[in-house]
Amino acid sequence: MNYSDLQAKTFLLLLVLVSITFGWILMPFFGAIFWGAVLAILFTPFHRRVQARLGKRPVWAALTTLTICLVVVILPMILIAISLAQEGTALYQRLASGEIDINAQLRAIFNALPVWAHDLMDRFGMDSIATLQTRLQEAAVQGSKFFATHVLNFGRNAFDFVISFFVMLYLLFFLLKDGSALASRIQRAIPLSVEHKRNLFDKFITVTRATVKGNFLVAAAQGAMGGLAFWMLGIEGAILWAVVMGFLSLLPAVGAALVWAPVAVFLLVTGAVWKGVILTAFGVLVIGMIDNVLRPILVGKDIKMPDYLVLISTLGGMAVFGLNGFVIGPMVAAMFMALWDIFSYHKNDISKA
Repeated sequence: MNYSDLQAKTFLLLLVLVSITFGWILMPFFGAIFWGAVLAILFTPFHRRVQARLGKRPVWAALTTLTICLVVVILPMILIAISLAQEGTALYQRLASGEIDINAQLRAIFNALPVWAHDLMDRFGMDSIATLQTRLQEAAVQGSKFFATHVLNFGRNAFDFVISFFVMLYLLFFLLKDGSALASRIQRAIPLSVEHKRNLFDKFITVTRATVKGNFLVAAAQGAMGGLAFWMLGIEGAILWAVVMGFLSLLPAVGAALVWAPVAVFLLVTGAVWKGVILTAFGVLVIGMIDNVLRPILVGKDIKMPDYLVLISTLGGMAVFGLNGFVIGPMVAAMFMALWDIFSYHKNDISKA
């Protein structure tokens, strides 16, 4: 091994070690960095139009785009979170005061079940309403402990949340202002051909925009329609259930139905037959059609992935990365497909080299 080879290997080792250490340092702010980059990708086309109108004033263009992002995306999310907290608190108080009698509703459901359902419950040791109430109370206690723990953790981490929020805004400003130059530097550093780098960057940007924009639009539409149906039918906590349906609709094909379908069954077995029928029809024909029509147009068409791969990568991404995974999962799946397409197309050249 000559001296130049030793230098090259030493430099690569130092580069890898420093990069890993730098990533480890940034890990506490992973969510803030990730969403700052995602919002920058989403608002870059709008930022370019603003910059064209303002001329050579990049700071004002970035501030204008950042303000629009706050008004259009971030502030509505904060207002929804406040409304959700208020609705959840009001629902909890009505349950605690006995205004909503869970036991009476459980008895009505239990008495309305067919014989085969009672036989099935016997096999699981829930052969009476008292046993069922005991099991549900135990589950409620565990759920309350889980909820209380997370609320306490959120209170303790409120300062960290505020810091992360401002880190995200600060990073978003500079990514809007200097994003093009940063992207060019990253492209130059990647040891691939110009064509491959352009294809990978285009795929990365397309998947990010399609996944975030498409999923959020589908979630907003399904949540709004589901909440509207619950409100018109007089179901308690319409805003709360709308947010839950919107969140669950991030899971393709199965999301919002996890909420409205059990509620429809509850209405049917407790005697509110017409409400149950209306909710079922609305869920299938309106809420379900939003997912079947909008998602392939907004998500699957742009990223050119089959629905089953979108579903699996979304679930896997959320299992590994939490809420961030609904973007990271499809993004990794799309990059996986793109890299293998490049390898398949150029495998003869690679094998000769």
